[in-house]
Amino acid sequence: MYKFHTTIMLTIINLHLKNLLEFLTLSNTIIMFLALLPLICLLIITTKKASCKVYLVNFSCYKPPNSLQCSKELSMKLARQSGYFSEDLLDFMKKIYERNGIGDSAYVTEKCFGLIYDPSMKDARMEIETNIFSAVDMLLAKTGVRCDDIGILIVNCCIYNTMPSVCSMIVNRYKFRESIITYSLVGMGCSAGLRAIGLAKHLLQVNQNTYALIVSTESITENFYIGKDRSKILPNCMFRVGSAAILLSNRPSDHNNSKYQLLHAVHTNTSSSDRSYNCVQREEDNVGMIGITVTKDLVASAIATIKPNIAALGGKILPIKEQLLYIITYIARKLLPSVNIQPYQPNFCNAVDHFLPHVGGKMVLDGLQKSLGFSNIAMEASRMTLYRYGNTSSSSIWYELAYVEAKGRVKKGDRVWHIAFGSGFKCSSVIWHAMKTLDANDDDNNPWMDEISGFPVTLTDCDEQMPVYSYLPSEVD
Repeated sequence: MYKFHTTIMLTIINLHLKNLLEFLTLSNTIIMFLALLPLICLLIITTKKASCKVYLVNFSCYKPPNSLQCSKELSMKLARQSGYFSEDLLDFMKKIYERNGIGDSAYVTEKCFGLIYDPSMKDARMEIETNIFSAVDMLLAKTGVRCDDIGILIVNCCIYNTMPSVCSMIVNRYKFRESIITYSLVGMGCSAGLRAIGLAKHLLQVNQNTYALIVSTESITENFYIGKDRSKILPNCMFRVGSAAILLSNRPSDHNNSKYQLLHAVHTNTSSSDRSYNCVQREEDNVGMIGITVTKDLVASAIATIKPNIAALGGKILPIKEQLLYIITYIARKLLPSVNIQPYQPNFCNAVDHFLPHVGGKMVLDGLQKSLGFSNIAMEASRMTLYRYGNTSSSSIWYELAYVEAKGRVKKGDRVWHIAFGSGFKCSSVIWHAMKTLDANDDDNNPWMDEISGFPVTLTDCDEQMPVYSYLPSEVD
């Protein structure tokens, strides 16, 4: 009987202990859950913001009046009549014009037509205002977006830096709201436009339900070099007038009325290298005249910066097959150094439908085409933009996109690769996904529409025996 009662008591105690342990376990779980709840909520919010989709609603490009067109022949005539340049420099300029891939219809500023070059701050400001306001006016008219709905403004202009800033100039003109977030990117060269896209992407992750306006431009008026330093002459012959305005959105309601969705933005910067840092600089010559120095190291620095950018981008967009072939070849070359195994060049044609590199010059485009294996048709937009508009710095990639749209080549689901590179040295790549098939006649303000039927034009092959950069110094004295 005693044993029976003892057994019953032990059973009851065990049940109580079991219930107690279950209660304590449940309590600990609840306590742990409550402790982790803020972290879980933060993770959910962060993930939600990180997955926020960014759309390119629309963009516009400024097309200057025909009165500002300047042919190569007229450029040489004006340079000779000015008396600023020696015969040696004039001969150098002529060679650049013959081989840089720019046609006779690109635009310069009014100050370039005068025999006396004496630009003022007022002249430069007038150029910037005309370029920017024309592009923004067209963009706002296209999209119908109210100024009050724009929460972010990013302007990039490499050289023109004034006070108040160019951002303030735009805010004042369009009376943007007081809480607008503004950034002015200066001194960042031709890659700054895509840098601005990357910055806007990050800002749109943490500022919900808003628009970001990006303006890419450059100033020519105050930056025409009239000295005797050959290394500063090249920009005179390459850079032309242009400007673009781009509207990005993170609003879900813009999914159906946007042209593109932003997929990837990859940036590389080799400014830590003295060679890259010094290859393009704005500075005074030995008599105090300001100009942009370009050295032979530009080509090597560009290659050293573009390569890692493309490698990083390839991991995001290349098909698995292409990535595996690259990795296998890389490992084989390491394990079998005595065997002559050629490095595998991934086929980016399988990853993107439209390749739109910055139009730095004919030699740059030739190098990119050869390295990446793109066809002449794939390079058409960049070559025609260089021919028609010249190097408009950070805005050139948008004239290229306008070209493929005007040709009616953008179809729903297409991938567009923008890549730009510039002083520093820096390189940026952006991948867009076309949200719809774009009708060539949808945009009356496309800068190509009234002449697209005449393109592409046949380009005369340049003399490859005379690379322009061979005339430049390898380093700055």
